[in-house]
Amino acid sequence: MGTNQTNILTKSGTNELEVVIFQVGTGTFGINVLKVREIIQPLPLTETPNRHEHVEGIIRLRNEVIPVIDMAKVLDYPPSDNPSQDKFIIGELNQMKVAFHVHGVSRIHRVSWKQIEKPGKFYQGHEANTIGIIKMENEMALLLDFEKIVMDISPESGVQTSQVEERTDSERANKALIIVEDSPVLRKMLEDTLHKAGYVSTTVLQDGNEAWLYLTSLVENNKELPDLVITDLEMPQMDGHHLTLKIKESPQLQHLPVVIFSSLITEDLFHKGVKVGADTQVSKPNIDQLVDEIDKLILP
Repeated sequence: MGTNQTNILTKSGTNELEVVIFQVGTGTFGINVLKVREIIQPLPLTETPNRHEHVEGIIRLRNEVIPVIDMAKVLDYPPSDNPSQDKFIIGELNQMKVAFHVHGVSRIHRVSWKQIEKPGKFYQGHEANTIGIIKMENEMALLLDFEKIVMDISPESGVQTSQVEERTDSERANKALIIVEDSPVLRKMLEDTLHKAGYVSTTVLQDGNEAWLYLTSLVENNKELPDLVITDLEMPQMDGHHLTLKIKESPQLQHLPVVIFSSLITEDLFHKGVKVGADTQVSKPNIDQLVDEIDKLILP
């Protein structure tokens, strides 16, 4: 099974996404199709010494060396009962390619982010690796946080505080930023890193809908607006593209600079952010570039 990016990409800013539905053990899961480069039959593995317990080894695909992550081990399921149905989902995120070994791929399903519910604190097991619960007509699937899965294996693939020079100048300190990020780990990491860079006035929000309600409440109550919004893309209820579009279509907010900071900022997908009016886009984990772009947009 392959994917055709040209035919299945949704229109920018519609608050919709398409997910590849796949199976691991008895569980049903999803991955944003924008992260999927192709879906292939498993290739011969080369094992590597001292590898992480979730990594099976490496494969060679068209002269690229790609690590293979065993999703059964990540999700604490037993090995496949029917290996002939197994697939490798070749994903690209945080500027790297990874093969996710799953037990079957069923279809591509289009949903609205409004159909995706945040995982509650009561849930156990997969919560730490889950962006949200996809409520489809006849079943539910877990939309997995593949950035976190990869970062747990290779921490250097995530945002690195060490990339940013520590500063305390008043120009940055006097600017108010909004951070919109659904991952608690990345929210804290991003906020700490920006504080280290001197941007100490930050408001952290969990998804696009929460950010939109916050911004419109500031407008309605004639309160001071922030200087800039930093938003992720994949978030339950309202994604970053839709949030950006709503900001840029609002007469009261359209002047507000919006920076998209996401693992989905690939060369192929950059145009989606342009279409919704993002002022700039930075690919995770380039936090030093993010700080530079913020400076260009709001410092004199």
